[in-house]
Amino acid sequence: MISLPPSDSDLHAYVDHQLSEADRRVLDSYLANHPQTAAQVQAWQQDAQHLRAALGGALLQAPNPALEPTLIRARHQQRGLRRLASAAALLVAVGVGGLSGWQARELTLTGNSVLPMTDALQAYRLFAEQGILPADFKVQDNGAMQAWLDRYFTQASPLPDLHDAGFKAVSGRLLSTEQGPAAMVLYQDREGRKVSFYIRPPGPQNTLLPRGSRRDGPLQAQYWSGGGYNYAMVGPAEIPL
Repeated sequence: MISLPPSDSDLHAYVDHQLSEADRRVLDSYLANHPQTAAQVQAWQQDAQHLRAALGGALLQAPNPALEPTLIRARHQQRGLRRLASAAALLVAVGVGGLSGWQARELTLTGNSVLPMTDALQAYRLFAEQGILPADFKVQDNGAMQAWLDRYFTQASPLPDLHDAGFKAVSGRLLSTEQGPAAMVLYQDREGRKVSFYIRPPGPQNTLLPRGSRRDGPLQAQYWSGGGYNYAMVGPAEIPL
């Protein structure tokens, strides 16, 4: 539970949608009675919106010492995420067990030579099955995961709600493609079974996908497009997606 008056850390958590519902209501009430603090928070929210819009095309903006402190703080956080994303993209390209001849470029193409959302399947194998690299974001709540995803993908479709199937969103990972940032959100049920939601920009020539599905060994992928992005749900074929 936050204390009043709120600290800068509390206010940043409010802007980043990292507070609990109870704490958020407390701050809403406080800001309604403190217009000066409310104006500062509103300015930070506008900065965050600009940052999300910029990240729709790249993981990181070019360094600029003239930017506001809030944007500089966010940029330092993204540097660490970008390094993980680059390492993850390399692993997706060269770490595919049992398959030969894959190149990094092939994982970002969506032509006739590469089946739809191949990178989504390989990301599942590397991160869900093999657990390579730590998650960029861990949470037990779909709403918080949605807020994390919205920082990097503007106008994207909402995360699938798999609560009725017994799955919760537990972690997210940022990846990179030649067209821009991608991300994988991992879901898990009480039995430890895992499925993933994958989002990426469309491939060369802005290729969007018709709704479809395909089997790749023991995995099944359901894919579609919307809001300017390509999506896939990936998991073991015996789990209905």
